[in-house]
Amino acid sequence: MSRYAGHVQIVTTEHQGIRRGVTITAACSVSDSPPMVLACLNNSNPSNAVLFESGHFALNTLGAHHQDLANAFAGFGKLSAEDRFAQAEWQVMETGSPVLVDAIVAFDCVVTDRKVTNTHTVLFGEVKAVHFGEREPSLIYLDRGYHTL
Repeated sequence: MSRYAGHVQIVTTEHQGIRRGVTITAACSVSDSPPMVLACLNNSNPSNAVLFESGHFALNTLGAHHQDLANAFAGFGKLSAEDRFAQAEWQVMETGSPVLVDAIVAFDCVVTDRKVTNTHTVLFGEVKAVHFGEREPSLIYLDRGYHTL
């Protein structure tokens, strides 16, 4: 799978005052009417419980300048959840999930379904709001390293 390029994104949520997020590279659009996306989450991620309980998430698409943020939410540096969020500016839209202010684009979603498939859980979300950031090169993960496109 290391040869399969993926757009780097951070999935975030908030539930009962607890914010969680994780870096992923497996996400895509599912439908345009209603607008839906999916995100694939590794089942070993300790943040999944909060993501599943909240019933909503934001899919934040990262730009080239977000490498450090991607690493933080991937668990490098062993930062606490709140210290990860302190690395950037966040806002809230419709669902209450944290939305990255300088994301290329962010989709604020309610969970419509989830499917466990071997090592990952596929989270389906109906888009309730969209945040458009500045156009800039995208952050891509390929061959175990970051690239831009």
